[in-house]
Amino acid sequence: MAHAYVVGTGDTKFDELNYVKGLLQTAGVAVKLVDIGTLSQQKNVDVTPGKVASFHPEGADAVFRESDRGRALAAMTLAFENFVQANRQDIAGMIGLGGSGNTALVTPGMRRLDIGVPKVMVSTVASGNVAPYVGPSDIAMMYSVVDVAGINSISRVVLGNAAHFLAGAIRFGLPAGPAHELPNIGLTMFGVTTPCVNHLVERLKGQYECFVFHATGVGGQTMEKLVDSGRLRGVVDATTTEVADLLMGGVMSAGEDRLGAIARTGIPYVGSCGALDMVNFGGVETVPEQYRKRKLHVHNAQVTLMRTTAEENKRMGEWIGRKLNACNGPVRFFIPEKGVSIIDAEGMPFHDPQADQALFEALERTVIQTEQRQLIKLPLAINDPGFADAMADAFVQIMKH
Repeated sequence: MAHAYVVGTGDTKFDELNYVKGLLQTAGVAVKLVDIGTLSQQKNVDVTPGKVASFHPEGADAVFRESDRGRALAAMTLAFENFVQANRQDIAGMIGLGGSGNTALVTPGMRRLDIGVPKVMVSTVASGNVAPYVGPSDIAMMYSVVDVAGINSISRVVLGNAAHFLAGAIRFGLPAGPAHELPNIGLTMFGVTTPCVNHLVERLKGQYECFVFHATGVGGQTMEKLVDSGRLRGVVDATTTEVADLLMGGVMSAGEDRLGAIARTGIPYVGSCGALDMVNFGGVETVPEQYRKRKLHVHNAQVTLMRTTAEENKRMGEWIGRKLNACNGPVRFFIPEKGVSIIDAEGMPFHDPQADQALFEALERTVIQTEQRQLIKLPLAINDPGFADAMADAFVQIMKH
């Protein structure tokens, strides 16, 4: 029987952790209390700090020899990630408790669990920006209201609700899905590539279960997490805009590992240049000073778009090209010669054929084309139905092989 893992630092949170453990047991769930406190002396735990620390690549001493608390916690965080990875088959769900320190300790391990494994983090920082903790995962963040510092009339209810949420998720299964599930594939979309991706989904549904990811940074990370986990069988990456934010400092970067999972797994990949004409910022007042005189487009009060230049497009083409060269699986990358987004089409505010051409030429110079890895140029805009049809046809063809 797999267990619910109740995780936190026993030196400061033992009473709260033990309270949650008891509620889960009463609800009929098998439980293990995991102590990841670097100073903990608690005996009444199921997994000791020493056991978790032994999963550090350099052994437990790498955690406990550190006199600096920050370095010791960083070492324990890594050890806990490895511990979770090694015990994934025994983990039916996980709950963590604490402040910013415990949240930073526990959530990286939670992110090692597959999407769908229940994860609840009761935290004092859950009412703020939780993106650094949640990342590309399905962690449920619950605000603790009061500090996780003893059992009182508020914490008793909040922690109790969290425990029962986890118990319910573990004990009560979901209705069965279709008897014959379709292969799962990932697609990337932005508002300015929506017509393209909607057409792709319409073409591919019935053959594949289509998961569409909004290319907001965490969207690309999530898709690639599912590629790494084996959940996705192929990717139609129409919208690679997160690369623009990575290289130019926008707010929707998916990080340096964008396309990394495609290379590691070798899964079938069809991509394009969707929304590489823009870098994303918040409200217009948040645009960095060095970009204030550039061509800007206010998408809404919270999103300002900056048109990429020919030089920036050259950099992106070279970056994507190098990433594609690392992919040994079947790759088809489509170039829309008449525009890479709705607002890059002729007559629209970001229409700039010279800038686009710099992107296309950089891709052609950089990508080492083989029978497996091909660039395909079409005299169409990305949102033309014929462009989506060509991408869909190519994807179906490489999936057959």
